[in-house]
Amino acid sequence: MARIAGVDLPKNKRVEIGLTYIYGIGRSRSRKIVEDLAIGTEKKISELTEDEVNSLRKAIDVFEVEGDLRKTVSLDIKRLKDLGCYRGLRHRVGLPARGQNTKNNARTRKGPKRTVGKKK
Repeated sequence: MARIAGVDLPKNKRVEIGLTYIYGIGRSRSRKIVEDLAIGTEKKISELTEDEVNSLRKAIDVFEVEGDLRKTVSLDIKRLKDLGCYRGLRHRVGLPARGQNTKNNARTRKGPKRTVGKKK
């Protein structure tokens, strides 16, 4: 099992998919890394040699991933909240910050439905 950027990558997955388990690396970035290092597209993580794993580590160190990226994102959100701008207020209240409709949807941000009792 390869351990890159503090994450244990699943050994039965292809390299391109396995890299996406690292926070901050998606499909397009992982595809580009695999192409740049000339690792076979059908190669699984368990089949990687130690040299290939080290080259993957070096290629990923260029990007801001995992703990550093999480810290940056949380500080950005905290800055918006402290400023009191519109996006910061939406983060503070727990509503969508990018203009989505909230009348019928947005249950992920708003939480489970709270039914209002019927008056007699």
